[in-house]
Amino acid sequence: MRYLILLIISLFASHANSIEWEDKQLFEGAIGSQTISVISSTDTAIFAPIITSFLTINPELNINYYVASSADVYEEFQRNPQDYDVVISSAMDLQLKLVNDGFSARIEGISYPDWAQWRESLFGFTMEPASIVINKKAFETLKVPRSRQEMIRVLRTNPELFRGKIGSYDVRQSGLGYLFATQDARASETYWRLMEIMGSLETRLYCCSGSMIEDLSNNTISIAYNVLGSYAQARTDIADKIEIILPSDFPNTMMRTAMVSKHSLSIRSSASFLRFLTSSEWTKAEGDSYHLPPLQAASQNEQRSAIALEPGLMIFLDKLKRKTFIKEWENALIQ
Repeated sequence: MRYLILLIISLFASHANSIEWEDKQLFEGAIGSQTISVISSTDTAIFAPIITSFLTINPELNINYYVASSADVYEEFQRNPQDYDVVISSAMDLQLKLVNDGFSARIEGISYPDWAQWRESLFGFTMEPASIVINKKAFETLKVPRSRQEMIRVLRTNPELFRGKIGSYDVRQSGLGYLFATQDARASETYWRLMEIMGSLETRLYCCSGSMIEDLSNNTISIAYNVLGSYAQARTDIADKIEIILPSDFPNTMMRTAMVSKHSLSIRSSASFLRFLTSSEWTKAEGDSYHLPPLQAASQNEQRSAIALEPGLMIFLDKLKRKTFIKEWENALIQ
């Protein structure tokens, strides 16, 4: 009986710690004899062309690609670092903490700007700003907002039009959403005024960009705030229905980052994949099939507004600071 109880407890603990994958897919090279596992917060459909391009020049490899939310990527890798070779996430602060806590392998020989890498262990390879994406139909008779201040004005003057029609990240669940929110709050008090107005209009909360874009496409919402523009651009089927706005007041530009696990049993192959990501090789084939904007193509304005890979990123990961921030956010947005 004692062993049966222990077995039940063990199974329950395993179930409690299990992750709900958004997707899992095996990409096979032409002569794949070795497999590396990649855990990522980027949707398979968005990332698949990059993997395919890599396997074209590395046919001896296969890639197991696992997709989860940025917060789940962080927690799952922390629990089971031996199960994954490469970690890719848009939540730069959580990635930096993994490196700081000793989970990453050092990959030497990559020539990279200081602001886009950390300790030769964490590397940014795409760059894109937080965007406001709108459903054009909702703004047929209104001026399209080009800044957060203009968004505040349009929401204040048209509350019934936008009640229940705004979407944004649930920062309690989304690592990227939390990163964008804390960076917004550091940049200007305008953020909190906007959150209060969005809260009064019963804003819908989401885990990820893809879900917000989908609800924009089917008219469930009219505005998606702080969404990744690449996900909107990838939806060519609704290109005529939506518009992507880069706020003019204080842009926040995120780098999608990658690191190799120091527990990887395939560090050489994993490092090859990371080097491929940090090169511009993956942008040279198949042209329009790449929806992720490479870091090398970033404008000077985007580079200046980039969230730098530096220790200050982890300030809001302090448990007390996080608890305080989320409480403020709940008071403003959940009314």
